[in-house]
Amino acid sequence: MQPTRGSARSAHGWPLVLCYAAVAGASQLLWLTYAPVTTAAAHYYGVSVTAVGWLANVFPLLYVVLAVPAGLALDRNPRSALAVGVVLTALGGVVRLGGSSFGWALAGQLLVAVAQPFVLNAITGVVAEALPERSRPTGIAVGSGGLFLGMVVALGAGAVVGGDHLVALMVVEAAIGVAAAVAFLVVERRSAGPAPIPSAGMVDLRRTWTDPVLRRIAVLGFLGFGVFIALITWLQALLEPRGVSESAAGTIITIAVGVGAVGSTLVAAALEGRSIEVALLRASLVGAVVGCLLLALDVGIGVEAIGTVLAVSAMLTALPWLLALCERRAQGSVASATALLWLAGNLGGLVAAVVIGFLVDRPTVAFLLLAVVALIGLPLVRGGALGLARPEPGLDALEATDA
Repeated sequence: MQPTRGSARSAHGWPLVLCYAAVAGASQLLWLTYAPVTTAAAHYYGVSVTAVGWLANVFPLLYVVLAVPAGLALDRNPRSALAVGVVLTALGGVVRLGGSSFGWALAGQLLVAVAQPFVLNAITGVVAEALPERSRPTGIAVGSGGLFLGMVVALGAGAVVGGDHLVALMVVEAAIGVAAAVAFLVVERRSAGPAPIPSAGMVDLRRTWTDPVLRRIAVLGFLGFGVFIALITWLQALLEPRGVSESAAGTIITIAVGVGAVGSTLVAAALEGRSIEVALLRASLVGAVVGCLLLALDVGIGVEAIGTVLAVSAMLTALPWLLALCERRAQGSVASATALLWLAGNLGGLVAAVVIGFLVDRPTVAFLLLAVVALIGLPLVRGGALGLARPEPGLDALEATDA
């Protein structure tokens, strides 16, 4: 007998969200396996460093290609589509162990890269069906926190284990991927799961992607991800002219992502059930601006570390609330709305990373530019413009008029 949605939320809600977070984290763990051991991986496979770089670069490339189809598939048949993503994630980790040739590594990475849009776009749908509305920002924070903790583990494990133990590293990561997949599929089978939208198609997709509120949320994602991805991509190169070592810069960014992942979950849990989206998003953008300005000052590694942690954690704290706004506004086509936000974020990260790449020899200018990018988002954060029906307590009369 199929359980009702209410019973699924009470009995399997949080376990399902936690298992989803584990799968999401495993996908990022597998994505970044070779990033901290690029030279060693190139030697092991007998290829160039550039070739090893493509083991990570295929992920954003395939995400842009598959974001829309994955969103439609998740809206039409969420359980099956997500199951495909979960299984492919685990399978990709195992396939990489097929041999010592580069082809095995590339084949495994391609499988995980194909799975990623199905896994990432499912976050709001899984949380919406697993938890009551007041708990959804917290649930989304846990799910997205899994993503970023996966990044932290990948970067930290690679740095600690090193390239001399590349095969052992891949074995452990494959085991984590398989364990996360099995746990999720077992728990998900016992739950009601997200409800399908049989009519989901191009008309619904067009309606979702032309919704002015969702487009505004996507713009905020574009700006926020732009700051975040530019920082994690270029921080080491930007701080090198100031005498900060590669290991020190790597430690700073790893700590920043870890603090952001944990902090975003704690903030969402502490504010659960409160209508504070506007105030929180404004505070996050201000935090990012202040963090980037501290980085621009060039007054020592301590201030640079504080600025990095502040900017990165501020952007990660905003993410669950943007995803929750997508879920609330989507009115059914949740996965497609989520795909819009992730796609905008990836494009923002790509644009910002390319622009900042031209400024690596001028770190102060680069950090000031990122502060301006975050600042641009502030006028966009208004209750009515984000689909909030009522003004929030403590906001000014202009906010009440917008709402």
